[in-house]
Amino acid sequence: MANVINGQEFVKNVKETNGVAVIDFFATWCGPCNMLGPVFSEVADEMSGDAYFAKIDIDQSMEIAQEYRVTTVPTVIFFKDGVEVKREIGFMPKEKIVAGVNSVK
Repeated sequence: MANVINGQEFVKNVKETNGVAVIDFFATWCGPCNMLGPVFSEVADEMSGDAYFAKIDIDQSMEIAQEYRVTTVPTVIFFKDGVEVKREIGFMPKEKIVAGVNSVK
């Protein structure tokens, strides 16, 4: 399962950490976000050894959403060693998330 994190956790677990991180920027009021949530959590469970997975509520952590210019949700950003390397916007099937992780490993 992917946990919802705040700004401090984002810095510690994504920006200051080596490896792959996959962050789902979402909003509770967003229909496509609610559809993506279970799919994202399933991939997080299956690929927990390959990457760090977390979710950021853009209404609760606006500063991070602004820093990464997230204007549409859901937005999934793939990080490698703390740097953004790939971005996908909108709902996506499980296979696309898995392919994204594998492409940045």
